[in-house]
Amino acid sequence: MIREQATDSRTLRTEHFSADLVVAGGGLAGTCCAITAARAGTNVILVQDRPVLGGNSSSEVRLWVLGATSHMGNNNRWAREGGVIDEILVENMYRNPEGNAIIFDTILLEKVLEEPNIRLLLNTAVFETQKSDPETIRGVRAFCSQNGTMYDLNAPLFCDASGDGIVAFQAGAAFRMGAESKEEFGEKFAPTAEYGELLGHSLYFYSKDTGKPVRFVPPAYALQDITRIPRYRRFNAKEHGCQLWWIEYGGRLDTVHDTEKIKWELWKVVYGVWNHIKNSGNFPEAETMTLEWVGYIPGKRESRRFEGDYILKQQDIVEQREHYDAVAFGGWSIDLHPADGVFSEKPGCNQWHSKGLYQIPYRSLYSRNLNNLLLAGRIISVSHVAFGSSRVMGTSAHVGQAAGMAAAVCTNKKIAPKTLSQENYISLLQRELLKTGQHIPGIPLADEADLARQGSLTASSELILKELPADGPFLPLQHPSAQMLPVAPGEMPGLTLRVEAKQNTELVVELRRSSKPQNHTPDLTLETQRIPLHAGLQPVTVSFQTEITEPVYVFVCLMQNDHVRVQYSLLRVTGILSVFNHSNPAVSNYGKQEPPDDIGVDAFEFWTPKRRPEGLNLAMQISPGIRLFGPENLRNGTNRPVSRPNAWVASPGDTDPAITLSWPEKKRIGRVELTFDTDWDHPMETVLMTHPESVMPFCVKEYLLCDDRNEKIHHRTGNHQTRNTVIFDTPVETSRLTIHPKGTHGGTPAALFEVRCYG
Repeated sequence: MIREQATDSRTLRTEHFSADLVVAGGGLAGTCCAITAARAGTNVILVQDRPVLGGNSSSEVRLWVLGATSHMGNNNRWAREGGVIDEILVENMYRNPEGNAIIFDTILLEKVLEEPNIRLLLNTAVFETQKSDPETIRGVRAFCSQNGTMYDLNAPLFCDASGDGIVAFQAGAAFRMGAESKEEFGEKFAPTAEYGELLGHSLYFYSKDTGKPVRFVPPAYALQDITRIPRYRRFNAKEHGCQLWWIEYGGRLDTVHDTEKIKWELWKVVYGVWNHIKNSGNFPEAETMTLEWVGYIPGKRESRRFEGDYILKQQDIVEQREHYDAVAFGGWSIDLHPADGVFSEKPGCNQWHSKGLYQIPYRSLYSRNLNNLLLAGRIISVSHVAFGSSRVMGTSAHVGQAAGMAAAVCTNKKIAPKTLSQENYISLLQRELLKTGQHIPGIPLADEADLARQGSLTASSELILKELPADGPFLPLQHPSAQMLPVAPGEMPGLTLRVEAKQNTELVVELRRSSKPQNHTPDLTLETQRIPLHAGLQPVTVSFQTEITEPVYVFVCLMQNDHVRVQYSLLRVTGILSVFNHSNPAVSNYGKQEPPDDIGVDAFEFWTPKRRPEGLNLAMQISPGIRLFGPENLRNGTNRPVSRPNAWVASPGDTDPAITLSWPEKKRIGRVELTFDTDWDHPMETVLMTHPESVMPFCVKEYLLCDDRNEKIHHRTGNHQTRNTVIFDTPVETSRLTIHPKGTHGGTPAALFEVRCYG
């Protein structure tokens, strides 16, 4: 029993913790920052003011995670973010293809709890920042309402990933809120006053069919006049959750301090919408449906943006400008919304895509006036226009990983975040990020400590792409269709396809490529051929006259012809894709981007894949065969297709494929790093959407590692992850290491992007 005498006052229980790094905010940016830093040996305190991790991706908000892949609706091929966020997305796909937000919560919590270097404080809100001098944060104070405990948290480094920037704001970091003028940065897409300066918040709801009649009595505060929402006719009984992302409000308000006011307005809208669906009589199919869940906190888009030594701007995105200190990438469209949100007469978004991925510089990830504060998530140093792209969660998580590794390098080298931006240090940060699976466009991994770079590398076989066998269906050319093929400098191979014409007609074939070899927007037409067809089934041989000048993906485009069907192949191969000039209105893809002349955005066509089980490759014979799938790809430093496949792929007929590393003398190997193909092109949306696969068909599901005596030193079954790290309890001494892939999840030829070995 506890009994205390009356007193004038009492103080709360206070706990004092110290670490190398304090991360404020447990959204995806903060979570990936903390995990990355912890795995690099840094002691981390992760402070999250909510009961779960994930921020807008959590079960409290339920927005799907997206980034550069943009629902596969843009021209960014093989663009899913790598590293920790890839590990999370792949694991969620494996456990949760149904898109259950509760399951996603558990995966995030598990990933953090598995790291012994992380102290996790949930339900704990930072409310005070303390400084040791005007440029240095000493600590933060936080309060947990669930256990009535105050926390004093001290560290030499801090990362603010809190969304509104509570630590950075209180510490006096320079920030911006609202839109810059066109004149400040020369951004032609800077919004006008009628479009507003801030993006609003959104609140989602889930519905469920109970199988029996359900009535709904709306709360008194529900919106009564549904016609106040100009797009009210778009509501239907089937769409729910983040499909209704455009239930948005607050862009005319203070999106920090007016959040509760904004939430109430969104609640009014959501319950008014459901009342309309249930009780207007226009939706008889809703009779048995109930409102299963409504968000309690809104998903925030925009508030403060803090200034670093570089402010990312529109031109960086559209022109894909290179930065010496690139540490991450983006690829979502420049996606600005009307400030009046759901009450606006304008479309819910205004998305303008770039032709490819853009680099994000490290100088945008720390405060320019505080010497120990890193930034992650949506508060990094960007203009309002650039924010329209960089704000999405996949990109934020990728940036968070860069901030986490920066903290680890700063801790190890005992330097400040600003010092790390110097060119003599930045290559170290880039190398450490690339080693964890982070992709940085244009920067390959060159690791001198990697023993795989020192030995000889051979394979039991390698794919020479001479054929995509004609074993699939004939499908009509209802819209332009293309096969993406990697080619080396030299003469373009000749192709033979199988087509069926209903009548005498003409097949138009265009050979295209991207104007930049790292892009996958077919904006350069190299050659056009018009091939006469007679009625019936026939082979079509295309001999190109074009000389290829550099490694690049070409697009063999078959233009639309309603009288023609083309045969497809059932063979799927790492680094090979078919794409189609069709639309995806969810990301403002209507087949072609046609911006006004004065907004600084390019016009181009969209050629995008179809999701499996659709999206087969075009059946074709290729002469001479394409030789770009050899074992040397395993150590070229790039672990995804870019201008070439960057993978070793075994011959489809190889029944026992193997890769062998050999050295003239024995090596002491303590760790092996392998990167498999989990389809970098798949967005792996985390919630609401369902997926037909839980594992990617290209991924090796079982493999053996053997030494120079052909003895098994490691055996892995049931693999579904991209990166596998094999750590030996006792280092292995061997002059040879052989990797035996034992089949893939989809029966595709065995493939591997990367192998690295360390003592």
